[in-house]
Amino acid sequence: MNKAQFVELVQKSGGYKTKVEADTAIKAFTEAVTAALVANEEVSLVGFGNFAASLQKGKSGKVPGTSKTYSTADKMVPKFKPGKSLKDSVAAAK
Repeated sequence: MNKAQFVELVQKSGGYKTKVEADTAIKAFTEAVTAALVANEEVSLVGFGNFAASLQKGKSGKVPGTSKTYSTADKMVPKFKPGKSLKDSVAAAK
């Protein structure tokens, strides 16, 4: 599903009159979650899931087939853990 299709789905599901209103709602949600994660806060939507930022440790390794090595720095990455209700709904869709 691409963004345009998702906007239409949100419009129908949310009862929005126009696609612009639905797109605005999606943008507001994503910006709010992004702002919370940047502030290192967790967003918990009961039944849907949790959005959180966690530290990913840097690593080092060797490039296959060469003698070159590389290393990456520690960084913060977004994580999503689905809630039970979401897991159950997806599992029932088989």
